[in-house]
Parts: sequence; C-alpha cells; structure tokens
Amino acid sequence: MSRKNVLRAALVAAPAAVLAGGVPALARDRAEQGERRLSPTPYCDDGDDPTPPQMEGPYFKPNSPRRTSLLEPGAPGTRLTVSGYVFGLHCRPLASVLLDFWQADYRGAYDNVGYRYRGHQFTDATGAFKLTTIVPGLYPGRTRHLHVKVQAPGRRILTTQLYFPGEPRNNTDSLFDPELLMNVRSAGNAKEATFDFVLNVT
Repeated sequence: MSRKNVLRAALVAAPAAVLAGGVPALARDRAEQGERRLSPTPYCDDGDDPTPPQMEGPYFKPNSPRRTSLLEPGAPGTRLTVSGYVFGLHCRPLASVLLDFWQADYRGAYDNVGYRYRGHQFTDATGAFKLTTIVPGLYPGRTRHLHVKVQAPGRRILTTQLYFPGEPRNNTDSLFDPELLMNVRSAGNAKEATFDFVLNVT
C-alpha cells in the first residue's frame, strides 16, 4: 500500500479532534452529489511525478510583498480562496516552501507598475498554504489561470500555472495542461479551490 493510501486511510479513521490538530491531509474536494467529478490534480504517492512546470510569461516581478491575501479594498471580482499542501516525492509535507503568486485582475490586466495581485508566502509546519484573492479575468489569447513559483529551501524553483475547470478557453489555450487543474467549487458568492504541489525533492 502506498503512503498516500495509508495517509488517506488514517485520515478517514481519525476523529475530528485529531484532524484539527494539524494532521496533513490531501487537498482534494469531493464533487457535490450529482455534480460532474472534477479532474484530479496530482495525488501525493510514492514515485509520483513532480508538478509539471510551465512558462513564466512576460509579467513576473521579483520582490513581491509577503502576504496571504491579494484582495484590494473595494476592487470588483469574485473572491477566490486557494489552499493545499506542498509535498516531496515521498509524500513528506514540506515546510517553509516559498510560493510566489501573480495574476491578472478581474479585467484580465496585470499590474506592471506596482504589486496589485502579487504576493508571496511560505508553507507552515504541515506543508500547508492558503491564498485569498479574486478569480482572474481573461487575458487575451489565454484561458483563466494563476501564476506561481514554488521553491523548497535551497532547491530549484518550480515555475508553473494553475487552471480552472470548465473554462471554454481550456480547449484552445496551447499552454493549458489538465494536470494543473485546480479543484474548484462555489461557496456562496465566492469560489474555493484546492491544489497540492509535488516538488522534485526527496
């Protein structure tokens, strides 16, 4: 039995009090009853392939502010929360991993002067991260996406992009990779998404 399955079995059997104590879980949402099941993002498993890289694009800026919320006061857009874990190749949650996010605003425009909708954070002791932002608008020629750089301490940087299921432009965007689909669900007027990264770290 893989470590992934052992972990999942332990989590199913564990009482809520144990789960609340910080046991790392796989960030996977089950589809609501009657809904189409979303394509899974990579599960943590022994020998699992690392999360696929993607191009940086033209709008990355270094030295983003450290913050877990990219929300702008009074700015329009659908609120989005993205959470998950960062694992190594052997299902070990990785602490203190840098995640640097950047994205377009609700109109599909990037801020190339300041740091609107840009920010970095670090995973906690359980390998978890959480980002609060908005659903990005459509940039010309691309499907809806988030950019991110992920780096374990002292290791190489993974640059990639995260995608939304059910987007019409997923079928026409040459960069789109279904392995980078987030699990996304509605939560009132907002959206909640999950994605677990697997880094090439043993």
